[in-house]
Amino acid sequence: MPTVNVYLTFEGNCKEAFDFYKLVFGGEFPYVGTFAEMPPQEGMPVPDEMKDKIMHISLPISKETIIMGSDTGGEWGVNYKQGTNFSISITADSKEEADKLYNGLSVDGKITMPIDSTFWGDYLGMFTDKFGINWMVSFNENPQQ
Repeated sequence: MPTVNVYLTFEGNCKEAFDFYKLVFGGEFPYVGTFAEMPPQEGMPVPDEMKDKIMHISLPISKETIIMGSDTGGEWGVNYKQGTNFSISITADSKEEADKLYNGLSVDGKITMPIDSTFWGDYLGMFTDKFGINWMVSFNENPQQ
């Protein structure tokens, strides 16, 4: 059965926000990655002002619930709007389930990232559905300990 969590997007203050959430909820960050840590991608250089910004961070709230987040900016931040800066993140139990959910929910929507394997070990795709809701569908192919 898939799990559903919230993914928050920030305009440069993601780490500050997550440090605050950590004070409130407690716990530890199992992963914090910056844009500088991304492998080079042809035709998509990381601007210097984004290198120290958060590419991905997560904070477990309970056994079943995790809040996740990242910064946005430059080309990535064109559609950023505070108050609507979140996505529903679904983690599937298999690639097949991820494909089924991605393909079903994205019908008549706008694909922002085709579902595919990522350098950090997730099979991930993102889209906005036909009702304007942002979704992220993933399967963790390489779980981090």
